[in-house]
Amino acid sequence: MLSVYRKLLIANRGEIACRIIQTAKRLGILTVAVYSAADEHALHTRMADEAYYLGPAPSRDSYLNIDNILAIAKLSGATAIHPGYGFLAENADFAEACVQAGFIFIGPPAQAIRTMGSKSAAKSALTPLAIPMLPGYHGADQNVKTLEKHALSIGFPLLIKAAAGGGGRGMRLVTEKTHLHEAIESAKREALAAFGDDTLLLEKYLEKPRHIEIQLFADSLGQAVYLFERDCSIQRRHQKIVEEAPAVGLPRELVARMGDASVLIAKTIGYEGAGTIEFLVDEQQQFFFMEMNTRLQVEHPVTEYITGLDLVEWQLRVAAGEPLPCKQDALQCRGHAIEVRLCAEDPYEQFTPASGMLSFVGLPTPQAWLRVDTGFGTGDTISRYYDSMIAKLIVFGETREQAVVRLQQALTQYHIAGLATNRDLLLAISKTQAYRNGDLSTRFITDNPGLLQKPEVPDCFVAIAASYWLYREKPLVHGDKHSPWSLGQNWQQTLPATQRLRLKTAEKIVHTTLTSTSTGLDVSIENTPPYHIHLTLIQMQVFGMTTVTDWDIAVDGKQQHYQLVETRGRIDIFTADVHHTVHTYPASTETVLSESETALHAPMPAAVIAIPVQLEQTVKQGEPLMVLEAMKMEHTIVAPFAGTITAIYYHIGNIVQEGNKLVELEPTV
Repeated sequence: MLSVYRKLLIANRGEIACRIIQTAKRLGILTVAVYSAADEHALHTRMADEAYYLGPAPSRDSYLNIDNILAIAKLSGATAIHPGYGFLAENADFAEACVQAGFIFIGPPAQAIRTMGSKSAAKSALTPLAIPMLPGYHGADQNVKTLEKHALSIGFPLLIKAAAGGGGRGMRLVTEKTHLHEAIESAKREALAAFGDDTLLLEKYLEKPRHIEIQLFADSLGQAVYLFERDCSIQRRHQKIVEEAPAVGLPRELVARMGDASVLIAKTIGYEGAGTIEFLVDEQQQFFFMEMNTRLQVEHPVTEYITGLDLVEWQLRVAAGEPLPCKQDALQCRGHAIEVRLCAEDPYEQFTPASGMLSFVGLPTPQAWLRVDTGFGTGDTISRYYDSMIAKLIVFGETREQAVVRLQQALTQYHIAGLATNRDLLLAISKTQAYRNGDLSTRFITDNPGLLQKPEVPDCFVAIAASYWLYREKPLVHGDKHSPWSLGQNWQQTLPATQRLRLKTAEKIVHTTLTSTSTGLDVSIENTPPYHIHLTLIQMQVFGMTTVTDWDIAVDGKQQHYQLVETRGRIDIFTADVHHTVHTYPASTETVLSESETALHAPMPAAVIAIPVQLEQTVKQGEPLMVLEAMKMEHTIVAPFAGTITAIYYHIGNIVQEGNKLVELEPTV
């Protein structure tokens, strides 16, 4: 039956496009990629057999353009379209348009998407099945005053959710009445921007639930099975960042009941293909239906590890009309798998997304128990127009304890330079006693506040960066006659007796003094006793403007292996345990430091989507001043103190770059 797939077009980008291409190649199916202006040289375009330009960078002009996608499918000779996840994956109109145009749609029927794609419609449709649901409102009247009325009736804490959404977009947690109106308005804006639909639903918020989901599969012959469960409780911004299967400490009887409920839902709505039923489980181990995702999930690899199955292959076979490859009693769960999402963002600055070039991506050593799903490599660009996920790192172990150890090993070897990432946060999560004990809930990060305390760069790392920079500019080759830098015309066997260098960390500007000795360098910081540094260069690679060097470095006699990645004065220092960033400090940055403290700056490249204040307006501390949109998420700039607006530098619709001044706020005396 797979012969029906003469060519498969993937209407998506990034790691999921690459993931689908891998399975298609294994099955001998030709693949067609599409790309926006921002993705012209992206990995998925290089992996596919053919790639076609789709449109400008904004997703509404490219990956959400149904007419263009169908035109390319016809032009390329594709017989089927896989939507991946995100963008059009849960768009019933797209599924319908694909079928009407004569293509096989790798997903459920349009009617099933319509029924379950809306969280409100789904809950209404499932009411007769007596599946437990949280108290809430999912009615058609979307007037803001109506929503506020129902919110007050439900009570706080309250969760506002986009009915058409997922991935945490259009979701707001409200704990008191004073924040309700702004939360509803903000959720509506974000939902409309992300999904083209600002319909909201309201739910009672459980204080410390676990987020458990059931992987579901159904065929066109009326058969359905569940492929066990996944725990997706550890989240930020209501988006998952750590997932594992099976769920630690969850009674198998409870899993079976959720699985049976999921199969009942699938059969009731005439579902076909891959889907996920998501539940919340409270501390009394009662479960509540939350939503259904009518597509493959980002976290599907952990299910593939514990079952030994290829879920994309299952999708292709079911969409071709084949029966499910096996029945429920033939499915087996073996071992334990964990997935983490590596994202371009700064966890220590409220998870502000980062965009720009990945100056270096160093992957972990390949292992049979390790899988990396990614759409990015060295030199690729993370665009502000799309999701911030760089890669998924997935590990497998015979036990959960083994999987956790392997996760830590792989994360320490995953070196990403050029942008802020959440790698260190993921590593820190895996090392907490709570995580090792399996004490998981959606409040995990909140309940472990130390995870978000940004570690300061230790002085010894500043000393290493200073030594490297001096070596870089005027090579010091003690015992290293084969240094690539020693080949330059400006090579010197010795250095001036003393040299001064300023460096910058995230916290401060640091003044260093370097003194050459017969065995290396003495580096003192702010007149403190010096560190004695001895460097031995192991190897060097150059990628455009980026230099990647591996070293054995002795600090005060203690030697350790380091990898340093340097691009335009940014030095990323990696060891087996930590990653720190140090910048050289050019004189031109003095102007930044001397700017008025009353200026508020853009934390990332973004679009201005709302300005709720006016010139000369008096505002309170914490009051919203400007709302930015980057990577499909809203970011509100709030007043750090009470004051008066004296300048607004941008208008709605403007694009701002990181560091741009947005608003001037004169403090109230």
